[in-house]
Amino acid sequence: MTTTVTDVDETAVRDFEETFRGELIRPVDPAFDEARTIYNAMIDKRPGMIATCTDVADVIEAVNFGRDHDLNIAVRGGGHNGPGLALVDDGLVIDLSEMTGLRVDPEARTVRVEAGCTWGDVDHATHAFGLATVSGVISTTGVGGLTLGGGHGYLTRMYGLTIDNLLSADVVLADGRFVHASADEHPDLFWALRGGGGNFGVVTSFEFRLHPVDTVVAGPLFWPLDELETTMRWYRDWLAQAPEDVYAFYLVAEVPGDPFPEEIHGENVCGLMWCYLGPEERVKAVTQPAREVAEPLFEHIGAMPYPALQSMFDALYPPGDQWYWKGNFVRELSDEAIAEHRRFADVPTAQSTMHLYPVNGAVHRVGTDETAWSYRDANWSMVIAGVDPDPDNKETITEWTRDYWQALYEHSADGAYINFMMEEGMDRIRATYGSNYERLREIKTKYDPNNVFHVNQNIEPATQVGSTGSRCQWLRARNPPHSDRTRSSRLRSAVLLGVTF
Repeated sequence: MTTTVTDVDETAVRDFEETFRGELIRPVDPAFDEARTIYNAMIDKRPGMIATCTDVADVIEAVNFGRDHDLNIAVRGGGHNGPGLALVDDGLVIDLSEMTGLRVDPEARTVRVEAGCTWGDVDHATHAFGLATVSGVISTTGVGGLTLGGGHGYLTRMYGLTIDNLLSADVVLADGRFVHASADEHPDLFWALRGGGGNFGVVTSFEFRLHPVDTVVAGPLFWPLDELETTMRWYRDWLAQAPEDVYAFYLVAEVPGDPFPEEIHGENVCGLMWCYLGPEERVKAVTQPAREVAEPLFEHIGAMPYPALQSMFDALYPPGDQWYWKGNFVRELSDEAIAEHRRFADVPTAQSTMHLYPVNGAVHRVGTDETAWSYRDANWSMVIAGVDPDPDNKETITEWTRDYWQALYEHSADGAYINFMMEEGMDRIRATYGSNYERLREIKTKYDPNNVFHVNQNIEPATQVGSTGSRCQWLRARNPPHSDRTRSSRLRSAVLLGVTF
């Protein structure tokens, strides 16, 4: 049984407040509703307390408080998680959004990033040196959630997944210890963090490898929706032999308003979103086959700074919309699957969409067992997203997404990118990790044996105590509660363990 924050003795809460440097926000506080707001407005959860951390010491204190009082603990970074796993009703939210330190080392081509940063923060800092790393396609996405789920984006065919560029991470474990995970230190934990989600601790900072990426040639190309089957068959064959410095994800969408020409506003289209890392003078030759397979309805491809590409979708998808999404990995695009795409591609709202993100190229050069991400043989990561600002359209976008996904399921792999999953149950999680699942359970048992961190796409410990799918009590015989120690000694330990960044 877990407890709620209201069950915790007020003396214990006051003790927590004395040792916590950040802000503790409760439902009675004026800041509460804003603090519990996340990207997906379809989520309406009311935590018992939100602990807005300023540093690693705060994270340690929050983990200890939540664990010692048997609270459900959620961890929030950027707040973009689709099913809203950054929040938890009546429990404790460890909010990292104020931890936004960054340090670029241009000589080593690395960047160390605190867990509250967004990818826009990272792109801004690294672009000054003509460098970048692999991330998503919306710059307001949090670094932590995207990375721990694997991470893919415009640079993936050339430089792999985000986790393929992760060099190390700082982690607060379930027992309050602070550790550094890398290939040399806690390598089992480092392996699990690369795709295993937030199951193993609170990651407070990430160190990434950077690549020479400055100006890219990018932009959209749209075809009439009637050309979907022709163009998707061409895209399937083209991608298999395309140079790795060219990236294009396939999409179905409705053309929004400005900056697109008025005559195509509201048109349902299929198309590509390009990103080319080679010289601008070669881009026409690289993209010309797409013009030859069918006449484009619209295209606008040109040179731009990489951060401009990364933020291109931000205005179209601002915080506060209703979201329902589902995903799957795709190995092959059969003609039968393409026919199903055409059947469902008339999107129900202006922001609803389907994207096929390539995960081939450099991704395929990493072995299935080298990281927790097990679908190294997939060619695409598909997401179907029903999106609209109006809550009255919630059922419409949800039904369209589910029906579209169901029609494609038999043509897809069993697993999905965990960042494109709602709360879909244990079978989906097992399928997503495949042959890596049992190893992940063993590592979970080592670092979080009592499933303290379970508000996520959860991997249960191999020695889970209590009923399946529920959180067991913290075994106090294993470690005495931190509340039994002096607060001063805990604070001294926190400082020694690395609250500096």
